[in-house]
Order: sequence, then C-alpha cells, then structure tokens
Amino acid sequence: MADDLTDTIRDNAQGPAEAKGDSVSVKQHGLKDQIEADKYLAGKRAAADPTKGLARVKIVPPGTA
Repeated sequence: MADDLTDTIRDNAQGPAEAKGDSVSVKQHGLKDQIEADKYLAGKRAAADPTKGLARVKIVPPGTA
C-alpha cells in the first residue's frame, strides 16, 4: 500500500494541478496535503505494530566474551 501511495503522489506531482474542459473541471489535492496524508498513514502503520518500537540487543559485559 505504501508503494501505491508513493506512486500516486509521484504521478500527481508530474501531472497538472487543475484541468478544465468544456463542462468539466477537475482539481487535485495539493502536493503538501498528499505528503501530510502519507506521513499520517505511515505513522498509523508504525503505531499499529508495537514491536517496531523495540530494539532487541544482546548486552555482553566487558571481559566475558
């Protein structure tokens, strides 16, 4: 899902922000809003997995190798 959102943001950044036709007008969310949404969703994914915040290390006291 993160790759899909990254691709969507990239595609939207390359395209026009607003397009108008004969009877149709289309406007995208701003790039800043899209990036903020991506950061928000990344934070939610990180908070959903409690093991991501823990680092597992082996502590070896000096002299006991």
